[in-house]
Amino acid sequence: MKFCIRLFILVSICLLSSCSQENDKQKVIRLAHTLDVNHPVHFAMEYMKQRLEFHSQGKMSMLIYASGQLGSERESLELLQIGSLPMTKVSASSLEAFVPEMKVFSVPYLFSSSDHLWSVLNGEVGQELLQAGTPYLFMGLGYYDAGSRSFYTTEAPVNTPDDLVGKKIRVMNSQSAVNMVNTLGGSATPISWGELYTSLQQGVVDGAENNPPSFYLSKHYEVARYYVLDEHTSIPDILVFSTKVWNSLSSQQQSWLQAAVNDSVVKQRELWEIATQDAIDNVIADGVTVIQADKSHFVEKTESIRDEYRGSAIGQLIKRIQKLDTAKSTTP
Repeated sequence: MKFCIRLFILVSICLLSSCSQENDKQKVIRLAHTLDVNHPVHFAMEYMKQRLEFHSQGKMSMLIYASGQLGSERESLELLQIGSLPMTKVSASSLEAFVPEMKVFSVPYLFSSSDHLWSVLNGEVGQELLQAGTPYLFMGLGYYDAGSRSFYTTEAPVNTPDDLVGKKIRVMNSQSAVNMVNTLGGSATPISWGELYTSLQQGVVDGAENNPPSFYLSKHYEVARYYVLDEHTSIPDILVFSTKVWNSLSSQQQSWLQAAVNDSVVKQRELWEIATQDAIDNVIADGVTVIQADKSHFVEKTESIRDEYRGSAIGQLIKRIQKLDTAKSTTP
């Protein structure tokens, strides 16, 4: 049934796209994502739509399909490849299957701080990674903040890696995420986001890992009462565009779109900071135990993962990223 609905929507998109091509008054860019309409990322996209209309003086607009209406992140990327969907927002983890270089974001404890992360994303390395998908018929236009991912559990807190032993931890469908949890001593269990609340509730898994806004907005805190801020990975979201559709736009249209994306990136970071603090405050108010982890134990336990990349292309990226950690480089 879901397939039929998505097929209907896709056919509608194609028909509407044909109509917009005939109507030179306004070019409509269709964007799909999997998050709820109350998520700060969605608010940033609504702002991007406003800015696109502003920059283009109404000659371009945006139609946003939220909550996975057009399928999973992988399915949206596949629609981009054939040019049926112009734009989507995905986690960098979802790009791993297409763009091997994106695995670098799943390396645990790679970034020492938010400043370190953004110095990488806004610099040469980050821009190279945005273009790394071009051979696969899509390109990145900008990064959204997705915070840092931390563990939450239902029965007992995770203060050290030893507390993960024997626990089934839900992860994204990412081999890197699976390797990380298994290395820490847990049993990684890939489960779709939509099924996770029930899985936590019924004991199918003992915990999961995600950023504070997602932990709060998903209401997972209702069943997972322990949240340890170990911040093992900082995996950004990426605004991805179909190269087929991009090449069909005029240089002026591309400029308007990129300007709108840039505006929304700044707005999203502001919204994300507010949402993160609100999420922590709200789950604590509800009685969730929030723990500031001693990260040194987790860093030491995952050293073997970073060692595995030595001599590889990912290993070279890790070195370049570590050199941009000004906090460490200025430490006596």
